Amino acid sequence: QVQLAESGGGLVQAGDSLRLSCDASGRTFSRYVVGWFRQAPGKEREFVAAIRWSGGTTYYADSVKGRFTISRDNAKNTVYLQMNSLKPEDTAVYYCAADFDPYYSTVPKLRGEYEYWGQGTQVTVSS
Repeated sequence: QVQLAESGGGLVQAGDSLRLSCDASGRTFSRYVVGWFRQAPGKEREFVAAIRWSGGTTYYADSVKGRFTISRDNAKNTVYLQMNSLKPEDTAVYYCAADFDPYYSTVPKLRGEYEYWGQGTQVTVSS
């Protein structure tokens, strides 16, 4: 079992930055691939970014590429999502998710590929 807890959300203005954190406990977190997803009201939960266990491979949705950066500190069991140049359309509940990395030859990007999920943190970007 892996337990995940997101933090760092809040209300910001367009153009501002936020850094989300995903803190993990339980099994050896360093062997898990971690993804960030988001869900806006009335919309499906969508992939945002993911990072392999070593931190050497990352993947981003086109909508956030160049603005968001995912990173991890395995010594702290934490994954970060640095969000810059935020836009109103980034408003959503952001979730981190994890699954056992050796299962995958490529970065998993589908919601159903992740077994463990946090409760989410709200990000609201005003115009």
